[in-house]
Amino acid sequence: MTSSAPTTAIIPLSNARKWQAFWVCVAVAALTILDLTKVNVALPSIETGLGAGSTEVQLIVSGFVLTFGLTLVPMGRLGDQRSRRTLFVVGLALYTLTSILCALAPNALVLLVARLLQGVAAGIQMPQVLGTAQELFQGKERGRAFGLFGATIGIATAFGPTIGGLLIALGGETDGWRLIFWMNVPLCLIAIALVLWLLPDTRTRSARKVQLDPVGLLLFGLTVLSLMWPFLFTTGSPDDDPARWWLLLAFAAFLTLFLLWERRYEGRGGQPLIPLKLFRISSYRNGTVIQTTYFTALPALFLLTTLYLQFGLGLEPVFAGMVSIGFALASAIASWVGGNLVTRFGRPVVVFGVVGVLISVVGLVTAAVFSAPALTPYLMAAVMIVGGFGGGLVIAPNQTLTLAEIPVKQGGVAGSVGQLGQRIGTAVGTAVALSLFYATINREQGTVDDLVVYHDAYLFGMLSVAAFLMLALIVSILDLAKRKAAAAES
Repeated sequence: MTSSAPTTAIIPLSNARKWQAFWVCVAVAALTILDLTKVNVALPSIETGLGAGSTEVQLIVSGFVLTFGLTLVPMGRLGDQRSRRTLFVVGLALYTLTSILCALAPNALVLLVARLLQGVAAGIQMPQVLGTAQELFQGKERGRAFGLFGATIGIATAFGPTIGGLLIALGGETDGWRLIFWMNVPLCLIAIALVLWLLPDTRTRSARKVQLDPVGLLLFGLTVLSLMWPFLFTTGSPDDDPARWWLLLAFAAFLTLFLLWERRYEGRGGQPLIPLKLFRISSYRNGTVIQTTYFTALPALFLLTTLYLQFGLGLEPVFAGMVSIGFALASAIASWVGGNLVTRFGRPVVVFGVVGVLISVVGLVTAAVFSAPALTPYLMAAVMIVGGFGGGLVIAPNQTLTLAEIPVKQGGVAGSVGQLGQRIGTAVGTAVALSLFYATINREQGTVDDLVVYHDAYLFGMLSVAAFLMLALIVSILDLAKRKAAAAES
């Protein structure tokens, strides 16, 4: 006998209660993304303060991404079956404790362990954000909600480096990075209070046992780990171990086993970790590919630009971070606009957005290579505004289109698969971009002027950003063509 989904139902809420709950979810997501981006600018300070090596510093960032990605899907699945509010509280409580541990870390090893646990905490709470929004809103109202969500995330993403730079300036080069983690503690405590006060239960209680597909969970973990591992250990240094790429063969094997098991498990009446039927829905499949390729490009764009400004032009971290403020503000406006336009115009909104970000990539490279160093930060800041408008038309509208046909009861796992794609994309895109950036520096340093070296390094790194954006654009256009063909037939 085939088992059905847990017998839970959406609990009716007033309009005011829905929006209160939504803003609590957005606040939790913004806190997580803000922390992720502000830590990046603190890496030189952490290296100085703890005497950490380049590999340890790399793992402090990439370890968080790894455990974040590993936790997303099972926690999204659990949230679909049980209380999302409880998982919010658990995730935020663990995030608070691990932030304290990070801030007090006496050495790089303790900080690394704390960051790994912090990634787990992020993976517990983040799937509940989109899962809750999926339950709360439908139709045009959902587009509006995702527009506001995208605006908030855009601001958190772009303001993270600036806030991180300011905290380092306040705390000093040696211990300023600790303030970045101390900042999380009061924010998390406020978020926990808001969750308990304003976030309602959106499901009735279920007496059914939780089904998490333990074999599928193990195979899924091995699949994600073997895929991300070689990219997480790619720094562009000549010391990178080439043997790490053999793990991609293990990834292919684990992925095959995972897919075979999930089909068999579902065929026997179980609830698979990832319902593969979701990928038969073209809007979900294409939207997930678009957000994965887009997030393979975007974090690398910010990171390369920050590295160029700090190492190539000698800007202080706080000023390098401020260059992206225009992106944040423009993205916030465009996300709101795009969230309202997407229900009317659909996929063309996303196509125009990706084109806008591509134009900004060309503008950033042009400013870096051809402008006077004194003018470069200002020109880049202006170009970032164009990129922000484009980015705002991608994230929120694409999220709306991706989840439009997904059943509400599967909103958590569907959203967490998309976020997993973002985390994998971030790991892959950052590794590729940094590898090109540092490989160019290692190859050219000492043969030409230092500024020329960084010009070339930035150019080659940004070529990978442009390539991944082109992939996102191609998939967007193909999806648009398919939608037009389907509309013409109906």
